[in-house]
Amino acid sequence: MLRILPLKFGRVYRCGKFLFIVALFVILLMNTHNLFASFQRNELTDRRFISLNKCPACFGTSWCRKFMNGQVTFETWGRLRFLDFFNVKNVFFAQYGEPREGSRRVVLKRLGSNQELAEIDQKICKRATGRPRCDLIQAIYKTEFARLNGDVRLLTPEVVEGWSDLVHCPSQRLLDRLVRRYAETKDSGSFLLKNLKDTERMQLMMTLAFNPEPLVLQSFPSDEGWPFAKYLGACGRMVAVNYVGEELWSFYNAPWEKRVDLAKQLMDIAEQLTNNDFDFALYLLDVTFDNFAVGQRDGKVIVVDAENVIVADKRFIKQNKPENYDIWYESRYEECDKEACLSFSKDILCSRVTVDHNYYAICQNLLSRFATWRGTTGGLLHDPPADVVKDGRLTALLDECTRPQQHYGRFQAAKELREYLTQLTQLSSTNR
Repeated sequence: MLRILPLKFGRVYRCGKFLFIVALFVILLMNTHNLFASFQRNELTDRRFISLNKCPACFGTSWCRKFMNGQVTFETWGRLRFLDFFNVKNVFFAQYGEPREGSRRVVLKRLGSNQELAEIDQKICKRATGRPRCDLIQAIYKTEFARLNGDVRLLTPEVVEGWSDLVHCPSQRLLDRLVRRYAETKDSGSFLLKNLKDTERMQLMMTLAFNPEPLVLQSFPSDEGWPFAKYLGACGRMVAVNYVGEELWSFYNAPWEKRVDLAKQLMDIAEQLTNNDFDFALYLLDVTFDNFAVGQRDGKVIVVDAENVIVADKRFIKQNKPENYDIWYESRYEECDKEACLSFSKDILCSRVTVDHNYYAICQNLLSRFATWRGTTGGLLHDPPADVVKDGRLTALLDECTRPQQHYGRFQAAKELREYLTQLTQLSSTNR
């Protein structure tokens, strides 16, 4: 009986694989005309395809000239529309070309699934007309997205608090930064809303409510050393960001020396986002191998999905002094039957000056033996060399960083882990 079961499962797997290939072949035959048409036209010049026709219920227009001029084109597989069925996140790879600079790879994002985008349209219509369908362009002027139109001087916390993770607990200093660095206007640089057109204000509000990732990339830009992908621009509901490189998951089985270097960079990111000269703590709420990428040329680790990031203003917390604000907060490890789980309280992240959340998130979901992803366990630092195993320090630090046994043990473990990974990296460089 025990021998028969594997055989049955094997047959089912092979049969399923065969049926999938046949189904794909049938789909190709049924879409032959559309297939050839897809390769012949550039859909990124189609206003409806990129939802430019829905503006100002969109994410911006700063890159529209580049889109309309045909400077942005899908890469081969991105041109096949029937494959969109598998592309739930609506993330595409494309080529962007400049006459004198040649072309380079960029990433295009709709910032949500088709269902999520349809739902935001329905919400706008219902709030404006009470019906799920309407003239979107007219309707948005009757929603909260238009609250800042006219003579409103500042974007203030009471207007947008809780709209998304980025503004779960916004300070005026943070909101001024968002407006001042807003890239979807020609007159950026001022925190005063009077420099934005009404349509630009609504696009800002729409982005803030639906998916604030573009605003995170703009407000904490890679050009200033922040570990995020570079924001390029938007047209309609298509946002363009710089292509970084392969996702971190691709390096799961890389040589030990490479994995140590990546682990060290990840801990550095945790430190930078927690403690920096600007006194903004950026807490990563969605930490998985897919949300980080490694630079093609410099091997630098970058956050490539910044939708779920809480920004806490430490200066505001110190000034406001909420209850227990100066007591260090240690995140609790909790077992979970799902992959990449994290336990946190957004309100606590917003009300404490000293928090270990980022160390906890990186250690638990990426580095330690407790990390699980795509059916694997062991984390990025799995299977260390014999001398590292014998030393025992790495395992002890990773365990303490994930499931601390000492009071405030994670803070010290994270510090020592960064130092230890630096030593291992230097040792690897010396032995080359």
